[in-house]
Amino acid sequence: MRFGLAFVLFPFAAAADEAQDAFVEANLLGIFYHELGHALIDVLGLPVFGQEEDAADVASILMIDAFYDEEAAQDLAYDASFGFLAEADAAGDVAYWDVHGPDEQRFYNTVCLFYGGNPDARDDFASDMGLPEDRAETCAEEYEQALDSWGAAFDEISGAGESLAFVDGDAPSLTSDVIAAEVAALNADFLLPEAVTVRVEPCGEANAFYDPQNVAIIMCTEFEGHLRHLYDNLQ
Repeated sequence: MRFGLAFVLFPFAAAADEAQDAFVEANLLGIFYHELGHALIDVLGLPVFGQEEDAADVASILMIDAFYDEEAAQDLAYDASFGFLAEADAAGDVAYWDVHGPDEQRFYNTVCLFYGGNPDARDDFASDMGLPEDRAETCAEEYEQALDSWGAAFDEISGAGESLAFVDGDAPSLTSDVIAAEVAALNADFLLPEAVTVRVEPCGEANAFYDPQNVAIIMCTEFEGHLRHLYDNLQ
């Protein structure tokens, strides 16, 4: 368990620019864990019952719950959840054809699953996020089902190694700092059967994705600016 994020998380009482950085960093981590979920499904050959995007969302929430102490995990969960709300507001019409679920639904799924991991400690979180009581009643069971699904995979890769290889872009950025630090931390926790490259590079669009042909997670540098824009729209 990690008891802090060093430079990654800032107190809520911090200045406005630091609060924005906290939002950006939390969402970069949540997105990175999501893409790592895709990578694990690929390199471990995991079966997926349902949409793979949903399974990757679940993996992201479970990693937030597992890696950090309660205060840091809640800070991450607040900002990552608000990220989905901001995406929903920015998107306008819902693209029901997309492989990703609607962002507002992803928001409630994130809130419910995180709350279900520790309902006694996270009651205020659920209340702040407006989680309906009817859904809250099932969240602990949803969390246990998610842990049963992913737990064996996490156990299989438990160990230290150099399975994740970080490749930085030419220009320094907050994205590079956050992802480089997380790759180093994950290499102390995970030992994968196949190396996964993690690259931070310009893509021409605000995006992040897993490339199965090259066994690589790509974090596009444009995504940081997109997240800052989302944060400003939430204010």
